[in-house]
Amino acid sequence: MKPRGTQFAAGVLCALALVGGAVGCGRNEGGLESAGATPAAAGPVRLWPDLPPATDPPIDYGESDTERVPGIAVPDNDVHSVDAVAVVTAEVRAHPDTYSGPDGMYAETARAVRACGTAPAACPVMRPYYRDLTGNGRDELIVGIRMPDQQVGVRVYLAENGGLTRIMSTVDQVISVELAGRDLIMRVASAGIPGYEYRTAWSWDEQQHSMLPTRDEIVRVKPGPSATPAVPAPRLVSPTPAVPAPVSPPAPLPV
Repeated sequence: MKPRGTQFAAGVLCALALVGGAVGCGRNEGGLESAGATPAAAGPVRLWPDLPPATDPPIDYGESDTERVPGIAVPDNDVHSVDAVAVVTAEVRAHPDTYSGPDGMYAETARAVRACGTAPAACPVMRPYYRDLTGNGRDELIVGIRMPDQQVGVRVYLAENGGLTRIMSTVDQVISVELAGRDLIMRVASAGIPGYEYRTAWSWDEQQHSMLPTRDEIVRVKPGPSATPAVPAPRLVSPTPAVPAPVSPPAPLPV
């Protein structure tokens, strides 16, 4: 048996050897081990620091535009009590000749919306979905509207003060719409970039009191059975986490 002082000295030498990077000392079960070298962190480098600041604000695409839906009452601020078709119809009536922007809609789509009561099979308003997107503890109303050329209008409504406020409106050629946590994610067919798609995550912004496109991404997708796979029909699906992508403002023309 080694004297206690010899054991202590050996432990000290082993600890110093580990600090210096040497190996060969015995390891205690559950003891700390080196994970290897860590790469040095590199901060951002500003390019062209002498560039003057922009004097004109960027173009407003209407992402933060909100609007009170006229004539729609929401008892107890419960969106589950609201008819989605009635909401879209009220907006069409309020903006009968608007074909672009957050209130825009194709003329043929607007006619189909107004006829939903008599021709429900041709009604372009899809089944509504509900999710607390604002974090206020209550669900918001998510509405999808089928439009020509596989385009889909997506609108989100917040119940407040006994009525509805539209906090998001966009139109694009949608592959799918998904819910991930409190984000609404749109996957959009890319234009001119085969094998890629756009993804945009829309998130609630308290300061703007609206949903904003907070994260955009161009994502490579796995090739399908053919070199030019067909774009699937638009759909609003149940929650599945995903990553975001850009969405273009609608530019429909009257017919």
